[in-house]
Amino acid sequence: MFWIVDNGSSHHGQASVDRMAAAWANATVVHTPLHASWLNQIEIYFSVVQRKVVTPNGFYDLADVENRLDAFHDHYNLAAHPFDWRYTKQDRDALLKRLDAHQPSPVTTEPPTN
Repeated sequence: MFWIVDNGSSHHGQASVDRMAAAWANATVVHTPLHASWLNQIEIYFSVVQRKVVTPNGFYDLADVENRLDAFHDHYNLAAHPFDWRYTKQDRDALLKRLDAHQPSPVTTEPPTN
């Protein structure tokens, strides 16, 4: 079984790999690349839930939270579709060219004069 995790503090590094191996011999921890939260689909889903479901948090009780989360989950599954990634080498080269053409403003270390 592969357990895919980001590099959060609770499961970062070799210690998390060792902990998982000690608990379950058939589990393998796979860390997503650093600064690659866009790869972590559950993180994207939870971000949507936070923005669209639980904010603002005007709930009467835990049952109300559960009902709203269940309703959103059902709605989200109806609208969900596979992500079609089409970022090509040409797209990357064009981006790098635009970044290379950008000339940052010089930084001054002298205080402004009035």
